Amino acid sequence: MVRLSILSKPYKHLAALLVLTSVFQFAQADSSYDAEGARRAQAAGASLIGKPGPVAVLKTIDGEEIDLPKLYGKKPVYLKFWATWCVPCRQQMPGFEKIQQTLGEQIDVIAVNTGFSDDRDAVMAYRKELGLTMPIVIDDGSLAADLNLRVTPQHVLIDRSGRISYVGHLDDQALHDALQKVLTSDAEQPVQPTVETADAAPVFAVGEQVTGLQVTSNDGAKIDLGQSAAGKAQGLVFFAPWCESYLEESRPKTSKDCLRVRESVETLLGQNDVEWLGISSGLWATEEDLLDYQKTTQTKLPLVLDANDALFRTFAIREIPSVVLIDAKGRVSKVVGPRDTQLQEAVQALR
Repeated sequence: MVRLSILSKPYKHLAALLVLTSVFQFAQADSSYDAEGARRAQAAGASLIGKPGPVAVLKTIDGEEIDLPKLYGKKPVYLKFWATWCVPCRQQMPGFEKIQQTLGEQIDVIAVNTGFSDDRDAVMAYRKELGLTMPIVIDDGSLAADLNLRVTPQHVLIDRSGRISYVGHLDDQALHDALQKVLTSDAEQPVQPTVETADAAPVFAVGEQVTGLQVTSNDGAKIDLGQSAAGKAQGLVFFAPWCESYLEESRPKTSKDCLRVRESVETLLGQNDVEWLGISSGLWATEEDLLDYQKTTQTKLPLVLDANDALFRTFAIREIPSVVLIDAKGRVSKVVGPRDTQLQEAVQALR
């Protein structure tokens, strides 16, 4: 501001124009993300509308249980998926809390933390900072799978009869219209909550044999996990294409961890005794996003999109970046977490 005050008039106008242009570009970017998030949420929710709500017993961070089917038929239910690192989630939280304060007697409001690169301590601190009063649960990935979580935030409204009525991303008029609809609609005969849950995939822990898993990388190669065609060990890098970039501001430590792991894996790709594969979460990610990631980072790591995070659940991965090492006999040897800086040593131990 001081510099602007000493500029001549033409340069004042130029500086002001540059500032306005920058603000406009940021606004355009935000608008673009909003529109894309809304599109992805709508696509994810299209197959859910009209179906029974999920059958799940949720445990709040305060130790209380919420049996979702017991809520159906009494009041509508509002489930909001969010994460502490999610910028639009934070922006929407005051409005979310207002809904709890004004409508909490008429609708069961539940904040569902995705549990994706989050933990109870972070969630507790977030609740205190923002003064949230609705019940908060941390998902293990199963509820997200049942409700096709693809973005954060993602709203799911279940009407008084227990049917899914609305899935969205924005805190906009469409959300408030949907809220009004579930609040004022006549009570129907409660539907039997028989929504199909995500396939119960096996969970492979350290020491267990990996079987029955085949994936297709984005270059068309079919890969059998735990059964390398060349009899090699395998390294599975669980990540998200937005980790390094998006989280640079909201979760810088995780962003740096993702960069460090990618660079470490790049140095290991030339070694012929380990077959490497990057497995991307389907949260905020599509095949096109993987292609953009490859182009931006110039990584040579083969990639596969885990669209519904089934592989994440199969190996019990809830944090990025994580690396699952499978030995040449097809057994899980080690899981290297985000804060473990000994990846190369762990790979050496495979031999």
